[in-house]
Amino acid sequence: MRLLKVVAVLVLLILAGLAGYAYFGDMSSDPREMRMPVELDLGAETPVPAEPAEPAPGPEQDAAAQSAPQAAGTDAGQDDLD
Repeated sequence: MRLLKVVAVLVLLILAGLAGYAYFGDMSSDPREMRMPVELDLGAETPVPAEPAEPAPGPEQDAAAQSAPQAAGTDAGQDDLD
């Protein structure tokens, strides 16, 4: 029981010393000037990135386009619901 009282008193003294050092100790930093560039959003529109251009057709694509069968009629493949 006596050992427990000694430990409790030491813990209280340590906490009081830590609080006193934090409160009275010189923990202020030296002031120094810092400059950082900042971009402000003033409501201007954000530029949209350009879409990538489609690659020029190569020999494989030219041959496939020429050999494709032509549909009969102008509305082939369309479903008219009217």
